[in-house]
Amino acid sequence: MKLAAIPMTFEQAAAFVREHHRHLTPPAGHKFSIGAAADGQIVGVIIIGRPVARLRDDGETLEVTRCCTTGHRNACSFLYGAAARAAFALGYRRIGTYTLKSEPGTTLRAAGWKLIGETRGGRWSRLNRPRPDFQPLEQKWLWEQTA
Repeated sequence: MKLAAIPMTFEQAAAFVREHHRHLTPPAGHKFSIGAAADGQIVGVIIIGRPVARLRDDGETLEVTRCCTTGHRNACSFLYGAAARAAFALGYRRIGTYTLKSEPGTTLRAAGWKLIGETRGGRWSRLNRPRPDFQPLEQKWLWEQTA
């Protein structure tokens, strides 16, 4: 089945993530979202926004904040490729994303992304800025593609 990229509103993409993502809820917002369709059915979405880490938020960088599929063959790598092409077409110079350290990153490698680093993981909460933990706390890999 050939995949086709389709435009998605944030509401549509967030609803798909709520229904299908195995460990995350939708992000707070987005710059844009792309869907993957096969035979007229949505089989995946990717949500792209500003980088979560403030040091990466330089005005030239975007971040994939969610990638979610039904498990359709090649949908993840298709969406990562489409996200990078769209970001570069809009004038951004870098696009990044994080995966759990326990995830192999096969789809990102297939889409031409490079592993560039590792994060400590852990809690976002601090004594003077308490926050609930909604995401897994393990270490993460940082992946990137550049224009």
